[in-house]
Amino acid sequence: MHTGLGSCFTCSSSLSGCRCTSAVEGNKQADTGPANCGPWRSPCVSLEGQLRAANSLKYSLSEKKEEENVEYTVVDCFQQKFGPAVLHLKQQCVVSIAGEGVNLCRHGKLSWLEIATERCIFLFDIFLLGPQAFKNGLQMVLEDKNILKVMHDCRWISDCLFHQYGVLLCNVFDTQVADALQFSVATGGFLPHRVCTLEECLMEHLKISSKWDAIMKCRQQMVSENPDIWFLRPFPASLLKALALKAMYLLLLHSSLMDNLMSDLTAVVHGYLNAYRTAPGDHLGSTKPTCTELPEELHQLADIQKLRREKAIKDYRMNEDGLLIRPAMELKKRSNPQKDGNYRDDGDCFPTNKEVSQIASFYNQDVLCQEKHENKNQVVNLWQNLKPTSGWLDESNF
Repeated sequence: MHTGLGSCFTCSSSLSGCRCTSAVEGNKQADTGPANCGPWRSPCVSLEGQLRAANSLKYSLSEKKEEENVEYTVVDCFQQKFGPAVLHLKQQCVVSIAGEGVNLCRHGKLSWLEIATERCIFLFDIFLLGPQAFKNGLQMVLEDKNILKVMHDCRWISDCLFHQYGVLLCNVFDTQVADALQFSVATGGFLPHRVCTLEECLMEHLKISSKWDAIMKCRQQMVSENPDIWFLRPFPASLLKALALKAMYLLLLHSSLMDNLMSDLTAVVHGYLNAYRTAPGDHLGSTKPTCTELPEELHQLADIQKLRREKAIKDYRMNEDGLLIRPAMELKKRSNPQKDGNYRDDGDCFPTNKEVSQIASFYNQDVLCQEKHENKNQVVNLWQNLKPTSGWLDESNF
């Protein structure tokens, strides 16, 4: 029994529990190629591979005594669950999307498609549903220009969906791109020498807990030992939970990245709000509302960018291409538990001791508000290093 999220309808945690045969029938009807050769066909996982995966699963479960609760719905048949899931998705403005399989591209095989909304997490079993899943509604959702899709490194799954299923993804917020853009903004225009994985982005922007790190390491170990584990049925429950958490955290990551990317805009707008109303009004009579001269508040952007570049040059090494070397991030065990743990290899503040296990509900407003406050304080600290010509940069204005 999975708890933790408000479900749209009854949650299914076992693939074997559904007796619907429409998914298999849909595969037969939609199969346009030779028998047993489509990308949704079984890779014939050997018994040895299944036993190896089972042993890995037992080991992983024995290592994790406290697991984060998450509620999700496995959609593995067209009856009962598929229709309501698609209808719910079509009503959304923002969803997160992730895919799992082997070699996800036009040459690979897609097994799972995870889609999360603010209220629900759906795990679509593409291996069982086949291409008919997209024809029956998923393609309409993925191609809807009015639905923002939050993804991480959408290049691979975009290639897979287009060449295998004829799906043309659009209106995508890519968290990997957003993270690189945020890095560029924070360093005054420099680019990193590499992009971050989803796990690194969650650690950086959500201060994710070591519990999630352990789940992902277990997942990676199981997949490395048996790449075809994505096609095992029934599917391991621990991996289903990992898929659901991945989709859930993607939405939270989108919210955090948007706050970071909008922080400068928010600060300047605060300056705009107070530019006239908190200053003497003697000069307002001679100022024309249609004046297009660049205001002093916007001149400050060049100053803050210069400060950030100077700080970045001190904090990072630079490669021969002029890109800042961004070290790989990993959670480290502290030898001294009394220390606050604010050290990170690249010199930035990274409080690893902040647990995100507080996300018992899908959106924990306290955690999000705290992250927004921290982001705001970082901006304020940088802006306070300037010598403003007006009082709009006072901390009280933020």
